Amino acid sequence: MKAVQVVSRGKAQFVDAPKPQLKPGYVLVRPHLVALCGSDNFMLNHRPPEEYPFPPGTTGHELIAQVEAIDGDHPSVTVGDLTLTIAPDNRAMAEFYLAPIENVLPLPAGKTPEELLMAQQLGTVIYACKELPNVIGKTVVVIGQASAGLWFDVMLKRLGAGRIVAIDSHQHRLELSKYYGATDTIQGTSENQIEQLQEINDGELADIVVVAAGKEEAINLGIELAKNDEGFILQFGVPHHPMTVDYSSMFNKCLENKSVVHCYREKGHTSTIQAMELISSGFLDVSPVMTHRYPFEQVMEAYELQKTGVDGAVKILIDLSDT
Repeated sequence: MKAVQVVSRGKAQFVDAPKPQLKPGYVLVRPHLVALCGSDNFMLNHRPPEEYPFPPGTTGHELIAQVEAIDGDHPSVTVGDLTLTIAPDNRAMAEFYLAPIENVLPLPAGKTPEELLMAQQLGTVIYACKELPNVIGKTVVVIGQASAGLWFDVMLKRLGAGRIVAIDSHQHRLELSKYYGATDTIQGTSENQIEQLQEINDGELADIVVVAAGKEEAINLGIELAKNDEGFILQFGVPHHPMTVDYSSMFNKCLENKSVVHCYREKGHTSTIQAMELISSGFLDVSPVMTHRYPFEQVMEAYELQKTGVDGAVKILIDLSDT
């Protein structure tokens, strides 16, 4: 099969790889759509150099895929069905992918596969929000307004946050953040972000900071913007390597810090199923975030756009349906 392989930091290429062989308890699927996210940028550009190369299929993990064959019992999926498939090993940027039966989820009716694909990342955000303290009436800063940050805006509004302050360096993402629930925005390239937050927030820093970006400056900004003694930081963005974190400030401010990852381990993929229900019911319109679509043969261009975020990019889809 044809697959993408990350061979060294910052370099990916197409390779011919063995087609996965079906085995008991697994489903062989053919990816139709793969959405890029920050963790793909992390795998391509920010892992420790000694970890490269990665296996064929790396990097892609948010996918709509058609079932080719099943070896085992699946209560709601049959051969030929389109599914939301969970790929925690990031090896789904290929013509075929082998997934455990429990990681292959049926699509609800009412929305397009493209729209339902957004449930994969939304599910990780819902999963992360379950680790937040009570947000009702609180001021929450969300650093990073790519799709994950936008989904945090949605969920924080739904959970009753009093003020949601979105921060990003891209103006087009800040404009989208207001559509998805942010009450205020701060340009991420400005130098006086602490003062801007205090001006917005009656002289106070944030009760809660969600860091939905993995850059060193984003993580350290989160520490700066959290209140002394009672501030809470949710670390969601995968941290880039290497980095220096201002742990001294976090320590002296007596901040509570919680990192959240591995949503795929959740029993029954409850959060992802909740995300599909929010989309299929019409509660959440995900179409504005789907800004670009590339054929499989142009995936390298898509990776570069994912890295830079220019040209109005938010969520980028790779179309493998014709491969």
